[in-house]
This record gives sequence, structure tokens and C-alpha cells, in this order.
Amino acid sequence: MDLNLLTALDALLEENSVQAAADRLHLTPPAMSRTLARIRATTGDDILVRTGRTMTPTPRALAMRDEVRALVARANRVLAPARTVDPATLRRTFTIQGHDALLAALFPALLRTASAEAPGIGLRLLAEAPVDTPDLARGHVDLQVGATVPATPEISHEVVGEDRLVLVSRAGVRLDVEEFAAAEHVIVSRRGRLRDGVDKALAELGLRRRVVAALPTAALALQAIAHSGVVGVLADRATALARADIGLAATELPLDPPPAPVVVSWHSRYDTDPAHDWLRAHCRTALADVLTGSAAAGRE
Repeated sequence: MDLNLLTALDALLEENSVQAAADRLHLTPPAMSRTLARIRATTGDDILVRTGRTMTPTPRALAMRDEVRALVARANRVLAPARTVDPATLRRTFTIQGHDALLAALFPALLRTASAEAPGIGLRLLAEAPVDTPDLARGHVDLQVGATVPATPEISHEVVGEDRLVLVSRAGVRLDVEEFAAAEHVIVSRRGRLRDGVDKALAELGLRRRVVAALPTAALALQAIAHSGVVGVLADRATALARADIGLAATELPLDPPPAPVVVSWHSRYDTDPAHDWLRAHCRTALADVLTGSAAAGRE
């Protein structure tokens, strides 16, 4: 048996596309099509069948997908040599995508570390997409930073801490729950949603707040709060420095929402990559400093 077929099968089952699987394995589409034909002959199953313009996995393919992925990952760990990386000689561009408040809090410390330890690397920061995209799986993004734990097994992740939610306003006054609901609110939503978990908590109390705008970034929400009478519910530590720069205050919420987790996610293909491990370690340290207030204290 040609065990190389397992790698091709893993790519096909993850991408559900001959073209995308070929791109991932650096093959031509005709070569990947021939490989798919060999897989079909070996397994006695079509694996992927065309449905309109897309390819759909067969029931047999769905049943074997997790096992194939696990076998390929194990093979990579067995065959990968034990290596270390010298950051000083590293030449690589890393792409990090995430919530703008977390990226803004993370980037200064990461840039200082990169300048001191790895002057040859480049950093590309991307905003969160308005819809969920498979950028990690396709290798377009090295790390994602946000509040969502990935649901697919091929995406590795680490919860590096959590951040509490606070009420941000110009006045900095405490509001009771009725005053809070009566205030004009802006919320941060990459999808433009006008309701979130705060509204659910208010609904349980028989209250409803007025959301005047959904904004795509925390930075825009802070500017809206600074230049109008609106208020917003935002992550405390992640926005602390930005709030201080424009003179906004944070107070306790009259509700008790759960804290927001801070999650770093990456594709499992990078689990044993020493350069990627270096990046993850420094992102983990920088975010931990932000969440404990060390970064803010250092700036003061």
C-alpha cells in the first residue's frame, strides 16, 4: 500500500475540493485527480462526489475522516526530526488574525520581542473576517486570537486567560440595571449583530436595552463613546490602554456576565514546528501580561 495516499486523502477530506487539496500539497489539479482515482480504487469508494459546483464526501469518507487525520498527524510526529530554532537567523513572515482589541494589546510587546530576538521575521496582522473562514486550515493564517474555542479537531488551541466585561463611558458613573438598560449602547460585532449575551441577561430580568449601532471593532466603539453620549460593554484589560489614551472610564456592570476567554488557535500541522512554537510562546506571554495588567503597569 502506498501510504502517501493517506496524506492526499487527508487533504481531500479536509478541503472537499481537488483544486484546494492540490494547492495545499503543491500538486497540479490533474495529479491530484489521478491520486483521487487511486484512492477510489484502493478503498472501493468514490470518497468525493460532485454536487453541482462542489464536491461532497461520501458516508464512508465521513466515517474515516477523523481516523485518517489522526494517522497523518501521528506519522508526521514520528518522522519529524527533533529541531530547535534560532530566532536570530529566522526568516519568515507570520500572519496573526484576531479581535482588534486583543491585537492592539498584543502587538507592541510582540514587536519589541521580534525586534530584539528575531529581526528577520515579518508580522502581518489581519482583522477578524465578518464570516467564519477556514483560513487556519488553508494555511493563510498562522494564529488566530479571539474568544472562541474552535470546534474542529484539526485546529489546536490554548486558552491563555480571560477578561472581564466592563461598562465604558465618558462619565465613569455607576448605573443600576434599569439605568443601564435605558442608556444608548453601541456593541462590537464583526457580523453586525445588534444583540449579544448582555441582552440575554437583561431579558431574564424583563429588561431590554437600546442598541443604537453595531460596530466592527472595539477601536471604533471607543471613538463612538468618546465623542457622544453612548456607552458600551467591552473587555476590560484588552481595552485598558486605548481607553486611557482617549480619557474614557470603566465601571462595574450592574449584571454578572461570565468573563470572556482569550483563545489562541492554530492548525495542528504547526504543533511540532519550532518557529511556530516560538511565535505561540511569545504571544502567550504578551497576552498573559495584558490580562494580568502587567503591560499597562509597564507603560505607566
